[in-house]
Amino acid sequence: MQISYFGKMDDKSRTISVRKFHAGESKESEDLVVVEAPLEIRLSHPLKDNGLPQQIAITMRTPGDDPELALGFLFTEGIIQRYDQVESLDAQNHEIITVHLTREASFDWTGLERKIYTSSSCGICGKADLKSVKTETPFLPWSSPQKIGLADLLKLKETLSKNQYLFSQTGGSHATFLFDGESKVLKVGEDVGRHNAMDKVVGYSLKEGILPLDQHILVVSGRASFELVQKAAMTGCAIVCSVGAPSSLAIETAKEHGITLIGFLGKDRCNIYSGDRVV
Repeated sequence: MQISYFGKMDDKSRTISVRKFHAGESKESEDLVVVEAPLEIRLSHPLKDNGLPQQIAITMRTPGDDPELALGFLFTEGIIQRYDQVESLDAQNHEIITVHLTREASFDWTGLERKIYTSSSCGICGKADLKSVKTETPFLPWSSPQKIGLADLLKLKETLSKNQYLFSQTGGSHATFLFDGESKVLKVGEDVGRHNAMDKVVGYSLKEGILPLDQHILVVSGRASFELVQKAAMTGCAIVCSVGAPSSLAIETAKEHGITLIGFLGKDRCNIYSGDRVV
């Protein structure tokens, strides 16, 4: 697949002037803040309106890994199932990204007639009804041989702290980590939106041809919400961890898809909410 960029890439963080108060003293200073900016995702199919791009979503994200973000979004929304369904991808000024599909890509355009707006805090905003919230995964991790020892699991927290570059700068970003079966970091997706961070990792996995992730581990830096576990389920991931708490629907979704779901991951503690892959 060909990926084309036009225009200058925006920074992920920005320096601003700020007045800081500390210990009763005030001073003018500078601070780094995470960038939040809109990205319009367009879709083009040769058999739809003569290939004219259609806007399908606007998401508030942190610039960087935009192609992976778009690919991950399309995959977790069930619009594409394979990387070879994408002919090319154009990124214009890092505000608009157009994904050109092949003739073989097939899906229901009806649901895409309603454009989706996604804020940085919501991964399912803009869904028209309850039926459209859940997506069907092509993978299930039921037969995955993936296991992880408790000691190795707890070591993952230290890896998170060392590899959240944007968060260390700004304190304002989320992250999703992709580990292989040997607990080696393959990809870190950082973004102001937790669902964008996950989509960046999913898009990377799709592009690199390593789906399903039935022998991998996904770790999110915050809480495990329903939309994050559902996106993980779309990849067939066997083990999903979060530094924070999972929601009730996240736990139900993990159980439904045979995912081992771990919460409150720390250097010396964790809670296992579903599954038996921790040994």
